[in-house]
Amino acid sequence: MTSTPQGPARRSKISAEREQEFYDVVLDQLREHGYEALTMEGIAARACCGKSTLYRQWRTKPRLVAAALRAGRTRRGERTLADVDTGTLAGDLREAARIAAGTSGPDTRLTQALGVAVFADEELQAALREALAEPELAAFDAIVERAVARGEVAADHPAVEFLPAQLMGVLRIRPVLEGRYADADYLVRFVDAALLPALGIGPPNP
Repeated sequence: MTSTPQGPARRSKISAEREQEFYDVVLDQLREHGYEALTMEGIAARACCGKSTLYRQWRTKPRLVAAALRAGRTRRGERTLADVDTGTLAGDLREAARIAAGTSGPDTRLTQALGVAVFADEELQAALREALAEPELAAFDAIVERAVARGEVAADHPAVEFLPAQLMGVLRIRPVLEGRYADADYLVRFVDAALLPALGIGPPNP
């Protein structure tokens, strides 16, 4: 476990540019050395700052890593699942698949760099859930709520709760099974072949 000062983090004022420099260092070292070898001392040395600055801003290594991963997505200018609203459940799921595909390469490589720590480190799990997973789950909930309101699917349909796990799971597992990232075409075909039939929604019109 990471040894850190006790008490709440006290965020000092640093510029957005300087904050991004910290995130870049974290992501670079994460790719180069993996999560276990990543240290606050090493990040501070590479970023030319005092270790206390990092602890004031983020308090722990897991929180800093999660913030860096979230900032990486923002910096790439990617749309998020919260942006999805096509007017139909099928359209929303296909669009969610396209957005998820945009994270496939960059995020999968970084997820692999996290290694076994993502399973063994409860603090890291919690930080990643808060920074990355919870916004996606909230967006899926909104997609389903709109579909229920339109009468497209029942709120208690048994397949609904598995939508996030299925779409995000296939995104992460394809590189392991096939040695290829899950691109937009692959994920949209997955939606049409697996998710929509499970929800009782027919294939797209030819």
